[in-house]
Amino acid sequence: MDTHALASAQEIDFSLLALFARASLTVKLVMLALIGASIWSWAIIIQKYIVYRLARREASIFDRSFWSGEPLDELFEKIGSAPDGASEKVFAAGMLEWRRSHRQDGGLIAGAQARIDRSMDVAIAKESEKLNSGLGVLATTGSTAPFIGLFGTVWGIKTAFEEIAISQNTSLAVVAPGIAEALLATGIGLVAAIPAVIFYNKLSGDSDRIISGYEAFADEFSTILSRQLDA
Repeated sequence: MDTHALASAQEIDFSLLALFARASLTVKLVMLALIGASIWSWAIIIQKYIVYRLARREASIFDRSFWSGEPLDELFEKIGSAPDGASEKVFAAGMLEWRRSHRQDGGLIAGAQARIDRSMDVAIAKESEKLNSGLGVLATTGSTAPFIGLFGTVWGIKTAFEEIAISQNTSLAVVAPGIAEALLATGIGLVAAIPAVIFYNKLSGDSDRIISGYEAFADEFSTILSRQLDA
């Protein structure tokens, strides 16, 4: 290997900031887009962890209150018509429809059970939408970031070969910086994609388990009300 070329290559700054600074405008835009997607993904991941933790705690507290033996009417009055927690909202939706299904003479309007179930299903659907909001960003980042990074790499290598052709010099000092800058785009793409895919799968599973808990409670509550309807 040419000693002069090797010495020249060793003098080049290969730090991440230096590689970014030397990259072409297109590759820089690709890197910035991937860095932005990574930051956005991590913000969603942290936010979802907090939201899911609070949702599980709220559901646990409400379950203890619901199964404490306290009359349902008193529990509903305590929660009020504008509950905060998701479990409370599902319960309030069912209780509100239960009360609306009673006529002034104390009798029940036909189809009460179906309306109660539908009201709770709507409440669960709304909470499900809230829990899953933002997960699409993780899925999109995980599936597209590697290809976006690869585009930056291809463009960077193209630019590097153009510089080689212009300078008519294939020494290490000429080739190495352009190739390193190009490969950095792929590296950033993988750094953005891998956590997004891992946490998308993790958070999707957590969300499904929380929603399943709401559905299980709605079924149990519907069974309780059904007994009262039959009685």
